[in-house]
Amino acid sequence: MGSIRDRARPADLPPGEVVSTSGAGPGESVRRLGRFGRRYAAAVRLTTFVPIAAIGALTAPPAHVVPVTIAVGVLTAWTCAHSWWLIRARGALLPLVLDVTVLLTISFGILMAEVVGDVGRPTLRLLVTFATVTYQWYASPLAGGIAALVAIGGMLGSSVMIGADANVLHGQAWVLVAAALSRATWTLVLRAATRADALAAEAERVRRASDVEAAVRADQRELANSLHDTAATTLLMVGVGQVPANAGWLAAQARRDLERLHSDGQRAPENSDLVALLREDLDAIHLAVELDAPARLALPFGVARAMADAAREALNNVRRHAGADRAVLRLRGDPTGVRLEVTDEGKGFAVDEVPGTRRGLRNSVHERMSRIGGTAVVDSAVGSGTAVRLEWHG
Repeated sequence: MGSIRDRARPADLPPGEVVSTSGAGPGESVRRLGRFGRRYAAAVRLTTFVPIAAIGALTAPPAHVVPVTIAVGVLTAWTCAHSWWLIRARGALLPLVLDVTVLLTISFGILMAEVVGDVGRPTLRLLVTFATVTYQWYASPLAGGIAALVAIGGMLGSSVMIGADANVLHGQAWVLVAAALSRATWTLVLRAATRADALAAEAERVRRASDVEAAVRADQRELANSLHDTAATTLLMVGVGQVPANAGWLAAQARRDLERLHSDGQRAPENSDLVALLREDLDAIHLAVELDAPARLALPFGVARAMADAAREALNNVRRHAGADRAVLRLRGDPTGVRLEVTDEGKGFAVDEVPGTRRGLRNSVHERMSRIGGTAVVDSAVGSGTAVRLEWHG
């Protein structure tokens, strides 16, 4: 029987990363966006810190070169550690708290000591700006918002304590606007990613439903074909008088038909011997058949079963319609390719004139071979016999 296997998809994210609000865990787009946000935040912090640190060190008053150099060194080490944490480690809350702590220390340390004066305030504002903007790309809205407020508040508070004028405070307050815009932009991108995941999930659901429906239809067709080829054929021959109702072999044939129908729902082996399957069917055909085949030919079970069933239907047609008392079954090939031919010297028929409602050749031969990636060719003409060629290439 056909089956559809669900593919497991990992759905967990490190604590603190963005998550989907769909209720079923974040999808692929949201997970990728979360990883991108952390990596991009680290890249921005690293690339912007270099010129900021250089400006701070080069513009420091001579009397404060040493403390400024120490501060720059500490900031450099922390920026590298923070960036590594974002890229490699899991979780966002701890590096966020530590980063805000470092910024507060710098704000109240350097500015309160008036180490860099009017030059230091723009430098600190740049540090805080890029920090609070990038918080919004990897922290939750609540954590990112609180972190931005605390960092910006520390910068403003230290500036007020040293008597900075209104223009300085106004410029620093705009950092909060930049952080808010960053969060708004990230929220829009996250919503788009969530929507993309929802569309992908719906497409996957539809695909799976379609696969299940196709598998059910295939099972139904195979069951109908098996009924047609076994029990229905046996009953039809009795019903139309081709076989006497008291034929000695009829009960055994009916039992074989039932066993075959029952076996269709059982787990199949990985490989099967096509020659053995053909011999089993020949015992039930009740037609003189010359078998020209190797002693054994192992094939994938589905391939072997389909070719044996198609050949059996061709032999059933010889017995029921050809008016011939014998047929020839030739098998050639190996596990990479097989050619199976059923021929008779019966009355033949016009292939193009077979009604589309007839199941035998269409469903039991052509469709079976098509399902395994093979081909079936029927060559016949009135008065010239019939040849059915089945081919499969692995």
